[in-house]
Amino acid sequence: MESRSLGGGTAPVPVVGLGTWARLEAAAASGAESVPALIDGALDAGMTVFDSSPMYGEAERLLSAALAGRRNEAFIATKIWTESPAKGQRQLDQAVAWFGRVELMQIHNLVAWRDQLAMLERARDAGQIGLIGATHYQESALDELEVVMRTGRIDAVQVPYNPHQRVVERRILPLAAELGLGVLLMRPLGSGPLVQRPPAASALAPLAPFGVTTWAQALIKWGLSDPRCSVSIPATSVVGRLAENGAAGSEPWFGPDERELVTRLAGRL
Repeated sequence: MESRSLGGGTAPVPVVGLGTWARLEAAAASGAESVPALIDGALDAGMTVFDSSPMYGEAERLLSAALAGRRNEAFIATKIWTESPAKGQRQLDQAVAWFGRVELMQIHNLVAWRDQLAMLERARDAGQIGLIGATHYQESALDELEVVMRTGRIDAVQVPYNPHQRVVERRILPLAAELGLGVLLMRPLGSGPLVQRPPAASALAPLAPFGVTTWAQALIKWGLSDPRCSVSIPATSVVGRLAENGAAGSEPWFGPDERELVTRLAGRL
């Protein structure tokens, strides 16, 4: 699997990670050993970036427990999510208690970002966290995200990006490249028809020279073939899909023709 810088001068990280929204609890519901198996499978597949949030129910706790004995192999990207500075401090403290030093702490959906950003800068200076990021999923919030990016006080952003959600191409991706910020891709597989009704395998045949044999791989590689994008974080609770997803994080990358093919196939869904 290839590696790219996540911004802020950090060491390179693998370009495919694992999102944990709703997935770790789904895995836990199927048995006590399911979450450790999922996390071990991700690590074994080279997917060492794990994205979480206190918004994701028990995900942080489950991830921490599953990483026992392998924490040094993981890059934790988690979040704070609250209007309250005091509660934000508690969320930070809890994450540090679970994971030790957090590699990337993000302000989830820009909630109270001015207050929380100052707190995260203090935590970074104290060595509790490495990088600082900001996230949002709504197009209406991208103006505010741009304001945060231009402060020069964050290292990375997390935004949705797939063939059905391309608005970040207009300003966010160019600005991230201009400022040297890392970009994490949420929802690389999209939602609804994009993921539920994949095109026929024969339609993907032109992508075989790029190591692509499944629609999920085509979507992941579509996003990562934009060099402004750092890490894709598809979510899954199925161990068998980890190697498939991780394999999309290696060269060769799509050129314009291959990206257009995936876009065209997505437009039919």
